[in-house]
Amino acid sequence: MVRCIRVPKEDGNSVRMRLKRENVLNRDVRIQAKDDFLMIPILAESFGDYPVEDVDLEVIERKETDYRAFLPERLRTILPNSYDNIGDITIIKLVDELLPFKNEIGEALMRVSVNTRAVLLDSGVKGEMRIRDLELIAGEGPTETMHRESGVTMLTDPAKVYFNPRLATERERVASLVKDDEVIIDMFAGVAPFPLVICRYANPKAVYAIDLNHEAVEYMKRNIAMNHVKNIVPIEGDARDEIRKLPDADRVIMNLPHMAEQYLPDALGRTRKGGMVHMHRIMERETSDDECDSMILDMRSRGLECILSEKRELKTYSPSASVYVLDIIRG
Repeated sequence: MVRCIRVPKEDGNSVRMRLKRENVLNRDVRIQAKDDFLMIPILAESFGDYPVEDVDLEVIERKETDYRAFLPERLRTILPNSYDNIGDITIIKLVDELLPFKNEIGEALMRVSVNTRAVLLDSGVKGEMRIRDLELIAGEGPTETMHRESGVTMLTDPAKVYFNPRLATERERVASLVKDDEVIIDMFAGVAPFPLVICRYANPKAVYAIDLNHEAVEYMKRNIAMNHVKNIVPIEGDARDEIRKLPDADRVIMNLPHMAEQYLPDALGRTRKGGMVHMHRIMERETSDDECDSMILDMRSRGLECILSEKRELKTYSPSASVYVLDIIRG
């Protein structure tokens, strides 16, 4: 039997929210409807003026959500805290000491996610195309998958094209900044997640989506058609060459954190005065401010006036470095 308060149904939601705010809602059992009332379980003797009753309620069975619980305790201190979910595929990186247990780790990940069809071991990004070196360690099927994000559906294959699901919040942020009829250039577009999310939430005049990887451009074209978008222009080629053929942009996106600074002169050279470049860059946390100052001074020495509007840390890259996005305004 569980201590409950009897609440009229029309007041149920507001009372439940108050109970949650005051940390006295019993979340281990289900709320029960009884005639025109709700029997809401509480962790106190009473709440307000609502009648109190002891009721036999259904216990909520909570599924284990931490994959580490299914693995030997001696491994738990070195098991990763996070991993990537792309569609119905899970991708995880492991330190060398864990490689002998890779299949057991894959099976543990399958147990905690009913939506995961396959688990892939990520041995790092390789080559000019930034493709992950992947190995199937649990599950089955191809590496191609359908990923859903921010109301957009994207077909991708992490074994063939670069795709980072952890940038979903950043994609929404950039989309929220776009004004009507902007001209946008995405220099390293991949399968077009930035352009697709932008066109889902904003109304740009055109988004030019460039990528050197033929596979990425083919997926980009399929995603544009699948999402019924008319104002994304897919372009296959080297960003440095292709951007010179395009009109001046109000906004340029540079998601190439390992070497984006090499392309910054090209991006600024194609950005109109007052326009913005969103540049992703890996920097040491302790020296990131100095690195930014040096970069801006270098651009100005080339006749490319600009100011750093904002620096935002996106994610940890190593114990001492992080991936940052730099919002740079063309002067």
